[in-house]
Amino acid sequence: MEQSTLLAALNSVTAIPVIPFKDGQIDFDGHRKNVAYLMSNNYLSDNRPRVIAIGGTSLLHHIEAKDQVALVEATGQQMEDANVRTDVNGILISGIVPNPISQAEELIRGQSNLDRVPDAYLLMPLSGINNPDGIYQQYSQFAQKFGEQYGARFLYYFRQKRNLEVVIRLVNESPHFIGVKVGTDESDIEALINGIGDSGLVMWGIGDRCTQAHRLGTRGHTSGIAVAFARASDEINNAQRSGDLAASQRIEDKIAALEEIRFRNERVYNYSAVVEAIIQSGLDDIEGGAGGPFNPRLPDEIVVEVKAAIADLNPYH
Repeated sequence: MEQSTLLAALNSVTAIPVIPFKDGQIDFDGHRKNVAYLMSNNYLSDNRPRVIAIGGTSLLHHIEAKDQVALVEATGQQMEDANVRTDVNGILISGIVPNPISQAEELIRGQSNLDRVPDAYLLMPLSGINNPDGIYQQYSQFAQKFGEQYGARFLYYFRQKRNLEVVIRLVNESPHFIGVKVGTDESDIEALINGIGDSGLVMWGIGDRCTQAHRLGTRGHTSGIAVAFARASDEINNAQRSGDLAASQRIEDKIAALEEIRFRNERVYNYSAVVEAIIQSGLDDIEGGAGGPFNPRLPDEIVVEVKAAIADLNPYH
């Protein structure tokens, strides 16, 4: 896929489905079910392809390397099986935790040999274990090596404000870095957009409460709730692309309570609230699982909040 085509496609909803677990193991059948739902329920305007990513909301940090490769393989296969709207089998983004860097290299080698190779990789560095100079040096070398060897393209998940200038340098100077996912707050958007300019994409990376971020200049957003309420996420993006930010805000207001639960107290229920929403919705074409590693089912009082938050959302499924 041409880079310009990929960047245009990423001005969209990047759906990051929770990975369902059963008896402590990944439920691959359940995951395929969720991917099939996302592919078959595409409400994006202009016949645009679905974008699916395996990322932090998927609990990628708790999954062994071999299972990560298997997940990406299963995702790509299901995206092709469920190709229902366009001649493009969706856009596949694979999250990579580059710590240690040797494991990141192993993951990209493995995924580059799949029948369905990811269209881009989202680099998700751990915090508190590096400095900006080291990030620039390591990731520029890493991107050059795998960009040249496999044609890999990278998005940087920006979570530490101190790395702002480094992120801008990477996108401007490396042809293999195509953009940044903003994971800090809205105050960094202007600097990133001004610094990156036309060199890459600046995407909002903190869920569907994204109307203000779009107003400030981001294009596209990630969604952890699209796996349950795809229509809400898609219609938010459709409204933003058409310039109707009032419509975007109206839909955002409807999902805001669920997003508030997910992102409160430093994202304490980022995964578990989505699992609970799937379970409590009673919908049978998606699978939430039984809770994941380090992310058990919610306390009873939070379950009550989730039920209230999703009470009127089934029309957006």
